[in-house]
Amino acid sequence: MHTHEHHGGAKSLSLALGVTATIFFVELIGGALAGSLALMSDAMHMLSDSTGLVVALVATLIARRAADAKSTYGYKRLEVFAAMLNAATVVGVSIWIVLEAFHRLGDGIQVDAGTTLIIGVIGLVANVLSASVLHRDKDQNLNVEGAYLHVLVDLFGSIAVIVSSALMMLGWMWADTVASLMIAALIFPRAVQLLMKSMNVLMERVPSDVDLASIEQRMLEIRGVEAIHDLHVWSLDGNEALATCHVVVEKHMGDCGILDSVQAALKEQGVGHSTIQIELSQHRSHEDVCQPR
Repeated sequence: MHTHEHHGGAKSLSLALGVTATIFFVELIGGALAGSLALMSDAMHMLSDSTGLVVALVATLIARRAADAKSTYGYKRLEVFAAMLNAATVVGVSIWIVLEAFHRLGDGIQVDAGTTLIIGVIGLVANVLSASVLHRDKDQNLNVEGAYLHVLVDLFGSIAVIVSSALMMLGWMWADTVASLMIAALIFPRAVQLLMKSMNVLMERVPSDVDLASIEQRMLEIRGVEAIHDLHVWSLDGNEALATCHVVVEKHMGDCGILDSVQAALKEQGVGHSTIQIELSQHRSHEDVCQPR
């Protein structure tokens, strides 16, 4: 099942890449001919998306590889690196758009509204297609989620280009610059959010949907558990949570009752994979670094 999901993600990313790369060239050439900053801004975002989709696709293909003796956790985390790179690129593009927009405010540059309108409509159709392709796989991992997010923002960017073109036809030439700023406003916060989310995974921080205090309290309620320490919860890919923990018990138990209860408690809190070390209370003196919490 897992392999099938990755296969679907790779196919979706490939289709989205083909559409996005094509629209990039159309918007780049059209924006240069029409003198439209909004169209050029959207083209630059398309370029960052195309680059991001290439990275995302490569990461998805590599992530299919099974764990081995050198990479015992497999290659899932490469997709998180791809998501972070994608987000950082878009943050840079959005800053460039804002700087260029303010530079243009007083220049009174004329824009061919007819050309921008046609290309804006083409871009809208293409982005709707790409978004629909990626939507079904966006919950697989941060990698595909990042690609879907950028295509979705491109979709709104195309709408902004269409609206600004209509306004310019009415004589409001400033609409092109305002549209470019709107595109940047759409891009920046979402890119920063994805960047921070990716960095949290890479820093092995506790996932945002996991309450470490609740996990600890739940385990301490288990009969026979005296204390816990070295509790760590993290994620490899931003989706699946993992945990390790030392559980101190009052006396030796002949069966696996406590171990089963601890792992069940972790699963209740959304942690599907865990490694638990059971220790007797007399073992505390051997813990030189991490004492029971």
